[in-house]
Amino acid sequence: MMIATWNVNSIRVRLPRVTEWLAAVRPDVLCLQETKVVDEDFPLKPFTELGYQVCVFGQKTYNGVAIASKLPMTDVSTGLPGDGEGDQKRVIEATIDGIRVVNLYVVNGKEPGSEHFARKMDWLKRLRAHLDESLTPEQNVVVLGDINITPDDRDVYDPEKLAGTIHCTGEEREALRHLLDFGLRDAFRLHHDEPGFYSWWDFRGGMFRRGLGLRIDLIMVTESLARRCVMCEVDKTARDGEKPSDHAPVLAAWGQV
Repeated sequence: MMIATWNVNSIRVRLPRVTEWLAAVRPDVLCLQETKVVDEDFPLKPFTELGYQVCVFGQKTYNGVAIASKLPMTDVSTGLPGDGEGDQKRVIEATIDGIRVVNLYVVNGKEPGSEHFARKMDWLKRLRAHLDESLTPEQNVVVLGDINITPDDRDVYDPEKLAGTIHCTGEEREALRHLLDFGLRDAFRLHHDEPGFYSWWDFRGGMFRRGLGLRIDLIMVTESLARRCVMCEVDKTARDGEKPSDHAPVLAAWGQV
């Protein structure tokens, strides 16, 4: 089974790129973030024509998540417990081929010390509580998406310069470690120890061309899947060319569950 995560930064803007990539790579599951569209306006037809069913949880202009799958999806749920009617659309889950897939668009946080940062920390605590209440580490679980946190300095193009800035603070990394302590492994680090791999590059300043990015898009798996994980890669080719997202897709694959 192959699963991918991709912050597309508006599904309607990136639709030709996403469908072209899907047709070429053919993952079993693609989890999308920042779809930026209400559910009734999500462009379902191009996905169904490629053999994917889609579940969506979106809002106008901002945020939004979706799961596209070639395999049947059951027990679809959205949001976190305690979310209000007007809360941002950041979580969608489904069970696919015996695996619970939890697709996240984590709060950005904007600036350490700000109210947005405090909301990010609270949101991450609520997420961990949700995992504790609804799942166990003995299950086949994938938690993935745009996590908006670099796990450690290997995931930052200039750790000294960016120390203490958003995505790179000790508080954020501690919150991510707490999430991983549920019983999750960073699938990418099962296969790559070295620094210099990134999944996001700022549009400004030619950052992609210069190789200056952050690894903030993660696929995290419970031990039963970690033992079977045969690859996890960032597809940088999808970040190149005209009108790309500022993120590249991340893919992982494993053998029979």
